[in-house]
Formats: sequence, C-alpha cells, structure tokens
Amino acid sequence: MRSSTTSAFNLPESRAFKDALALIDADEDHFALIAESLELSVDGLTRRLESLRKSPGGKGRQAADRDLEIHQVTARLRTLRRFSLDLCLGRVVFDDGQETLYIGRIGLTDAAGRTLLVDWRTPAAEPFFAATPANPLGVASRRRYRWTHGRITDYWDEVFTADAVDGHVSLDDESAFIASLGASRSPRMRDVLGTIASDQDAIIRAGSRGALVVDGGPGTGKTVVALHRAAYLIYADPRLSGNRGGVLVVGPHEPYLAYVADVLPSLGEESVQTCTLRDLVAEGRAAGVEADPRVADLKSTTQLVSAIETAVKWYEEPPRTDLTVETHWDEVRLTVADWARAFDVPEPGTPHNEGRDQIWAELVRIIRDKHHDDVPVDLLRKSLARNEQLTKAVNRAWPVLEPTDVIADLWSVPAFLRMCAPWLSADEIALMQREDPYGWTVSDLPLLDAARQRIGDPAASRHRRQREEVLRSERARMDQVVDDLLDAHTYDDGEGLTTMLRGQDLRDSLVDQSAAPALDADALAGPFAHIIVDEAQELTDAEWQMLLSRCPSRSFTVVGDRAQARNGFTESWTERLERTGFRSVTMASLSINYRTPEEIMTEAEPVIRAALPDANVPTSIRSSGLPVIHGPVSDRDTILADWAATHAEGTACVIGDPTFDATSGTGNIATGPQRFDVRSLSPEHAKGLEFDLVILVDPAEFGTGVRGAVDRYVAMTRATLQLVVLTTPDQAPELSR
Repeated sequence: MRSSTTSAFNLPESRAFKDALALIDADEDHFALIAESLELSVDGLTRRLESLRKSPGGKGRQAADRDLEIHQVTARLRTLRRFSLDLCLGRVVFDDGQETLYIGRIGLTDAAGRTLLVDWRTPAAEPFFAATPANPLGVASRRRYRWTHGRITDYWDEVFTADAVDGHVSLDDESAFIASLGASRSPRMRDVLGTIASDQDAIIRAGSRGALVVDGGPGTGKTVVALHRAAYLIYADPRLSGNRGGVLVVGPHEPYLAYVADVLPSLGEESVQTCTLRDLVAEGRAAGVEADPRVADLKSTTQLVSAIETAVKWYEEPPRTDLTVETHWDEVRLTVADWARAFDVPEPGTPHNEGRDQIWAELVRIIRDKHHDDVPVDLLRKSLARNEQLTKAVNRAWPVLEPTDVIADLWSVPAFLRMCAPWLSADEIALMQREDPYGWTVSDLPLLDAARQRIGDPAASRHRRQREEVLRSERARMDQVVDDLLDAHTYDDGEGLTTMLRGQDLRDSLVDQSAAPALDADALAGPFAHIIVDEAQELTDAEWQMLLSRCPSRSFTVVGDRAQARNGFTESWTERLERTGFRSVTMASLSINYRTPEEIMTEAEPVIRAALPDANVPTSIRSSGLPVIHGPVSDRDTILADWAATHAEGTACVIGDPTFDATSGTGNIATGPQRFDVRSLSPEHAKGLEFDLVILVDPAEFGTGVRGAVDRYVAMTRATLQLVVLTTPDQAPELSR
C-alpha cells in the first residue's frame, strides 16, 4: 500500500479511476529515484557553493571563472529547490515498448549516471512536444502531469498506436492542453511548459539566423512561444549558448513585464534581460505622449533618425587656421594639416565624445614630436590640458556634446532642423518646434537613443579619462617598484627573474586594475545576440532602429498580430521589416485560439472585421459555456462581487473605466483564504494580458476608425472565461460601429 505522504500522486476523488497501481506504479518508482537524486544534488551543490564562497577571489580570469561558477551553482540550486519533483513535465513511451523518457525542466541523472530527466530543450525531448497522431515520431503514448503544491493532482494520457492501449494508460475526454485552459488565471502568467502544442514547439525550436516572425491572433500562444524560445535558444543554439551572447525580451508595457516575470526563471533562465522600449532610454520613464499625431508621424521615420548624423557632424570641423602652442619646454606650431591629421584619427562610427579623446591624444603626440627636446608624455599631457588657447580651439572645433542638447536644438532652432533635415517643408519644421524643447515625448525616444549612441555619454567619457589617469599613475608606481628591485639585485639569480622583470608584459600584469574606478555598464545597451519583441506590430520604423542598433547580427524573434496594430498595418511583415533594415525574414503562423472561448470570439470577430476585413482572426477551439453579458455601467460592482463570491481565486479586469479604483473596494475582494485579483487598465495596457473575467465599460468610447476597433477587439479577447460589456444609458451597444 502506498503512503499518502510519500506518494507523488494526490489525485482527487473525481480522478480516483486514475489511481490504479497498473497506471501509476512505474511513475511512483521513477519519482522515488528522482527524489533521491534531487536530495544528493542539492546537498552536493550546497557544499560546492560554500566551498566556492570561502575560496580566494583571485584576479583576472581566475576571479571571473569563480564568479561564473558561483552564479551557475546558485541558479541550479534555486531551480532544484523551487520545483523538487515537479521538475518533471511528463513522459513518452516509444512504440518498441523498451524505452520510456521522462521530460524535465532541466536534465537530471542519478549517482550512476543514468538519465532520470531529459531536459526539455534537448533534441531527445522533442517528440514529447511534437508528436501528433499524423506524425507520432515513434511515440506510442504520452503522459502529461498537472502538479499542485509539489504533487500530481491529475494527468492525461494520449496514445498514438493501437498497441499502446494495454492497461498502462488512462484515457478520458480531456487532453492535458484543453483541460489546462479552463484553470483560473493568476496575476502572473501560468506555467504552461508541460502543455506546449506541436505547432508552438516547432517555432520554439526554429533556428536563430535572421528574423523569425511569429504571426498570430489573440490567444494563439505567441507570448508563450516567445518566452520559451528565449530559454531554448540560450540552451541549444551554438550562437547563444555558453554565455556567447545575451538575449533581450522587449514587451509593450510594465504590466506585461510583471505578468511574464516568473516564466523565464521557472525555465531555469535568469540571464535574460526584459524591458520596454521606454527602458532603453534614460528619458523614457517620464516621456509623455506626443500631443499632435502629425508630429508623431514625422518622428517615426528612419529618415529623421538619420538626421542625427548631420546634426553631430556640424560639431566636427577641424580648425582652418594655424595655431602656436606654448608649452613649458617649447613653442610649437600646429598647422592646418596637423589639425586635419588629428581629426582623421577617429574611425567611422566612433562616438563623438570618444572621438574627441582620440583627437586630443593625437594632438599630444603631434606636439611632442615637434619638440626639440624629449619631453615625458605624461608631463606634456598635463601641461597641454592647462593650455587655455589649445583647449578653446578644440572645444570650438570638436566640443563635448550632450545628446539631449542636440535633440533639443532641433525642436527649438528652426534653421538647425532645416539644415539637418532639408526634406522637411517649412510648415513641418514649424510644426515640430515647441516651447519646452526638453519636454520629452515617446516619439523623441528613438532620436534620443540614436543621439546617445552617436555622441556617447559625456559622463562615461569623463569617467574613462579618470580611469586611464589612475592606471597611468598605478603603472608608474609599479615601474618604480620594479626598478628598485632591479637596482637591489644586480646579479643573475639563475631563475630568469631579472630578465622577466625587465619585460613589459610582467610589468603590465602587476598593475592593479581594481585601483581604477570601474565603468558603469548599461545592461540594455547591448550588443545582444538575439532580441525577442512581443506586440511588435506597434513599433514604428524609428523604434525598430533602436533595437537593430543593439543586435548587429539582426537575429530576432518578432511576435505580433497585424490586426492588433493600433495605428494600422497595411503592408506585410516582410515589407515592414525589410524597409527598416532586416535582411532575412522568415514567417511562421499560429491560427488556433487556445485562450478565448468561442462565445466571446463570436462577438469579437465582427468588431475587428468591420475595420479590417482581412484580419487574421484565429479559430477558437474551446467553449466556456458562459454567454457574453450586456448591461448598464451601474451593474459593474455587483457583477464583480457576484463573480468573486463564486470564484475562490482568479483574476478580473475592468477595461476602459478610469474611475474604477482597483486598489480599494471591489478591487480588493477577499474570498476566504484566497483573494480574487481585480485590475483596472486602459485598452492599450491590457494588451498581452489575460483574465478570467473582463468587464468592458463603454467600449464605443474607445474611439473610431482602426484604433478604436483594435482597442475594442484587444480588450474583448483578454477574457478566458466570461466577457461583460457595460454601457451608460446613452451609449449604443453595437461594438462594431
């Protein structure tokens, strides 16, 4: 008799028929082996981590390797402690009946090296996700588990051959995937790794070269695919694995990032950066919406982004007259040719402020070469830094620039904008001028980003010069120490030490790099080996430039739905992306709506087709049995309270009612030990999210044209169980108008 406390299974009475020994004994035995291996692994990793933390830090590569191992061991421990037995997603039995593979979030072996869990990202695990009746891939049966608090509360079997029905599988009317769709939502995206469908798995495992566009309507699992693809590529793709390159996931807004925050860590990946476009630029957090849509359109083009180059070039002109420079040792004449030689030093693409440092270094070399006496370069550098005439000449010809100042000049000096963007009409130039040139909008962010990349951060430039000065001082100090040692040991020690001390390589290795202040790296500056963009249909050409500049390989996963573009999307994905700079675009389509019940899609489809007749509306494969409810706005709180009273857990969202406070009153409904989570969002900020119950308030007020239709369509399709449409008495109920 199995113990209820040691068994991995905790099936409810309604699933008692799945509790037979013949059905689950093999699983019980295997889970016992997994539990034993987990205990040994956690113990061994804990001791290894303690040993690493107590070991000397070392220097250079040794310190980096130690820190990397600490990070890897810590991440592995965190995963093992977080999931325990529920690391296992399911199993496949192959048609020869001789091999059973258990699929896990990570791979796991026992002390003898035998495989207990196959990592879901390996080729060996692919049949678990990809097998279908039409193409079983050698699989006889597949079992998927539902875990609750570390124990199995349900499982589902699928068979692909007649021989597989042999008393060791339990067949019912629900597949694991369909059954999981009816589960209550939570404020964060649910764990769906065990129920990835074959069409989604094919996209997850696709190669990373070029841009892969994942096009699909609401509920097709685009976000699931995108996040699992990130974890898969880091593990399996040679271009990204082994810390060869970072992965960036770009979402549409902050609620989206909070919603998906737990997905990648649950897949064992914590190195992936996630952000919104606003996060890429320091000014993004406080940026407002462009008041005039005509100005937003003008700023959305790559052509205006290219004007930044002209704007910066205007500040990069060498002097056209000679200059006599007086130093403490000599008087040197800098000719026009000398100026030109120095200004030619920065390579194309060098940030402006970094180029200024290179020019100054070249001027120091030129002046030193013209001295009659051999002047120590450090002393000459300090002397020239105090030469007011020389510094003024350099500042006029190649000044230190602030990216924000350059962009602000475009919006406040019409002649400057006309020079940088001569294709703009006089009316367009006047339209783009504004009273507060530093009052940044979202439309300014691509231009600010381009300016920062072209100009560089002035603070970083100053920091770099300070670091170089500290290292020069440290190098001079160590040279003196070595010289003192050589003076004290004039004999040959027989070990070659004297010869080594005279070598520059050893002297350089003695310099303490930690003595200089470290440069603060921008974690979102890139370059990244791969970028995943969700809700990509909303990006402008200028915003695509922000991302392309961070991924030179142009390796992207582009996830979106043209029918959900608030500003319209009349061209194809390939046309849009190739215009913005992509060289290779591959299409993949998802057409099955796993999330939205057919009752809701029946009402949502006419809404979007009224504005976009060719919209890619996915086919819903499930029914909730709950009709769409229409009623007055006054019913809002009653509906929420009634829903919370009959649903111990889950989520709801009120969309389109800024007067509703989700942090108090009915927005914070307690139902026994559980809490029913209620949110209040605009249609725009509901994009990419899902809720059990969605209440639309006056959807006709969302706007007209394509934008209004898209906002209504997106808001309606956030519901996984029921949709309620409320209107004030003077509002017409038709949503498609």
